[in-house]
Amino acid sequence: MIALELLFWLTTALIVYTHLGYPLVLRALVRVRGLTVGGTVGGGSPAVTGPAVRPLTVSLIVPAYDEEQVIAAKVANALALDYPRERLQLIVASDGSTDATAERARAAGADLVLDLPPGGKVAALNAAAAQATGELLAFSDANSAWAPDALRRLVEPFADPAVGYVCGQVRFVDAGGGNLEGAYWRYEMAVREMESALGGVTAGNGAIYAVRRGAYLPLAPSGSHDLSFPFALAKRGLRSLYVPAARAEEKMVPTLEGEFARKRRMMVGLWDIVVGEGMLSPRGYSPLFAFELASHRLLRYLSPLLHLVVFATNLALLGQGWVYSVTLAAQLALLAAALLGRRLPFAPLRVARYYVMTTASIAAGLWDRARHGAPGRWEKAAGTR
Repeated sequence: MIALELLFWLTTALIVYTHLGYPLVLRALVRVRGLTVGGTVGGGSPAVTGPAVRPLTVSLIVPAYDEEQVIAAKVANALALDYPRERLQLIVASDGSTDATAERARAAGADLVLDLPPGGKVAALNAAAAQATGELLAFSDANSAWAPDALRRLVEPFADPAVGYVCGQVRFVDAGGGNLEGAYWRYEMAVREMESALGGVTAGNGAIYAVRRGAYLPLAPSGSHDLSFPFALAKRGLRSLYVPAARAEEKMVPTLEGEFARKRRMMVGLWDIVVGEGMLSPRGYSPLFAFELASHRLLRYLSPLLHLVVFATNLALLGQGWVYSVTLAAQLALLAAALLGRRLPFAPLRVARYYVMTTASIAAGLWDRARHGAPGRWEKAAGTR
């Protein structure tokens, strides 16, 4: 019984720690080290665009699959960026599009349009990176709108040769549905700022990011730039930073059901990234980055299993004290609140539903991986165009 109790309290503590304790530990570390969070992150790297330093050449790559509705607007947005036009190469990589994506991208003024056979998003990114000429490779979703100064802000930290990857801030525009991703994303960005000031970010986002051309890693179809680049570059001695001043906007998935489906698709390749690509191996990480990765990524990915262990051990411990009746009631209340949150627009119920569904999406994605193999197909979230 003592072993069961230890297992119950250990797994409970790990769940609480990864979601609530870890950000508090980061905040304490930032204060102890006297670091500044926000603005230009990563020790205040000098701007690349100063008068004595030429702007770096940048290839901005936009992967696209059947994006005829938004691709012209995306090209116009990219060409309107406050960055020297002669130092910007705009590439649209159309991956087997069956509509007028390629034609509209050319008509809108893209420098290079790749009309590729179907291969998946990562394959399109690899093909575009191989033909890019910029010193830096920047990436954006077709439905992302960048602020005019976003590229300049994104490029600035690369003045430090130890920086290999930089991601910006994406703001999700609420489509009026019941998705709480915007609220979660604000929490995630606060954690990301502190990680950036310490050991480096543990993940990026597809809306706005850049990598040194020489540091670009061609990934397998199951890979993800967002998850793979930060840890893979850390193993090569390069830092990954977050610059909130580099801003982009995307339309949010309008419903929580749609968000669950999106996250489920994202999690299909998780096994390949964590095990196959070596995220799990600590070799090459600094101690601080290894701590961040274990706290923010690995424990989060283990959350479904941890919840199952907590629930099972809690059932086995009933009758061993009133506290275990209370903890079981709390778990059942969370599930009941998640069910009620589908019908009742009450904030605590919606938060419970969001947490349960996003946690379940990890398990669902791994189940899909076990049944259908590694991913590679394009899957656009409904309602985001």
